[in-house]
Amino acid sequence: MKEENNYNIKNNMNLDNKVEVTTSPSLREKGIEEERLLIIAGRTFNSRLFLGTGKFSSNELMEQSILASGTEMVTVAMKRIDMDNSEDDMLKHIVHPHIQLLPNTSGVRNAKEAVFAAQMAREAFGTNWLKLEIHPDPRYLLPDSVETLKATRELVKLGFVVLPYCQADPVLCKQLEEAGAATVMPLGAPIGTNKGLQTKEFLRIIIEQASIPVVVDAGIGTPSHAAEAMELGASAVLVNTAIAVAANPVEMAKAFRAATEAGRQAYEAGLGAAGYLAEASSPLTSFLI
Repeated sequence: MKEENNYNIKNNMNLDNKVEVTTSPSLREKGIEEERLLIIAGRTFNSRLFLGTGKFSSNELMEQSILASGTEMVTVAMKRIDMDNSEDDMLKHIVHPHIQLLPNTSGVRNAKEAVFAAQMAREAFGTNWLKLEIHPDPRYLLPDSVETLKATRELVKLGFVVLPYCQADPVLCKQLEEAGAATVMPLGAPIGTNKGLQTKEFLRIIIEQASIPVVVDAGIGTPSHAAEAMELGASAVLVNTAIAVAANPVEMAKAFRAATEAGRQAYEAGLGAAGYLAEASSPLTSFLI
């Protein structure tokens, strides 16, 4: 990469390079005002909807959808960017002052490759933020838990803000937290399947145990899936395919925005417990007497 191009990309993007990771106690231990804040690595996010950038029919439509969603976090695969070109067309449609760019390591097969890719991303994009993805199987794209944990430990030592995509494994997520991950990003279902929260019961445990934000990533296919994740207490959701392949991605982005906000509002309001026996909402005794 040419040094002058690298310089231009960094300055055009004006990304925040802070690496101080802020972790918060569980929601049950915080005041209601602090509950409403999503803080990752010292940065506060007003939107709890994060977006991916794959599968859109054009970069223009991708940008319109990003802006319509209200997102403040956008992830992009390094392999889709021409890092030697400061005027890369895709970058021009992603970079906005209010958006944190989150390069991801999609395509790497092990921790060694992930560390190398992360260092390239930091040099090219001027940010220490990283979505860690390690999936050696190209058919199902399921994350490798052993290599993900190993890479997280190494990358944290190197000063990265690591957001690892991982299996919905409560034990693994706790280990990633202890390794210094800024968030954990367990899957709801395999990438691109749009099957929703197939791992719901495990997500519930992960959210209960976590002292860092939990972002449900992969498998969310409808706005109702996003709302359900937020109602569980997830800190945020990451959506890509469901918006990108919709007949009208911009309107679908708006729908996901509304659903994410509604789900979070319901969680903060306190959902009523589910039961199996009917219980009248109004008294029936003496009604006909």
